[in-house]
Amino acid sequence: MTPSSEPICIARARGGQVEVEGDFDAFAGHVLLQAGFLSVPSLHGRSIRLPFDMGRGWKNEQSTWAAQMLATARYPVRLDPGLDTRLAPPDPPSGPVRPPAMTAQACLPRAARR
Repeated sequence: MTPSSEPICIARARGGQVEVEGDFDAFAGHVLLQAGFLSVPSLHGRSIRLPFDMGRGWKNEQSTWAAQMLATARYPVRLDPGLDTRLAPPDPPSGPVRPPAMTAQACLPRAARR
């Protein structure tokens, strides 16, 4: 395995789909497939992309995860900043807010039974 000096680019295309571009070997392709990317036939051979209908948040998480795995394997990776979930602060929880926990109280002794 010898990664090339050209980075593997993970970016969102005009249509909203997330695609992978660049020169990568079979191991990098396998890492991308494990991260949820699909290998699909195209006019220029095969292309690697995420499924279309999984939602923007899922695509961002999978892209970030794939970039981290490739970087760990020492591949040069360029991740589109719009896909990087490590840069954005976590979203505030939606829905009803749970009230703060009550303080613990000492148990009272049971009254003697008759």
